[in-house]
Amino acid sequence: MDSCEVIILDVRVPCTPVARLSNHRACVNGIAWAPHSSCHICTAGDDHQALIWDIQQMPRPIEDPILAYTAAEGEVNQIQWGATQPDWIAICYKTACEILRV
Repeated sequence: MDSCEVIILDVRVPCTPVARLSNHRACVNGIAWAPHSSCHICTAGDDHQALIWDIQQMPRPIEDPILAYTAAEGEVNQIQWGATQPDWIAICYKTACEILRV
């Protein structure tokens, strides 16, 4: 099912969402946890955006991402944090791949 909302679950209590991230204006295509942090996640979507969230405030509602990037053209299809360079993230859209310092 296509959705513009990301729902974070605790597998120990899967019936109750821990958080809902709902700032995308179109379908979400990808989710990536930051390898260096337990509280940062990046989401990517058909709305041309890659959004970085700080979920440290859970279970309080998370209203807005801490960083938003809009791709020049096309929906963001893939995202990947740098494993050895945690300040960098790769986003892919159309036929392009951009490496961003965050």
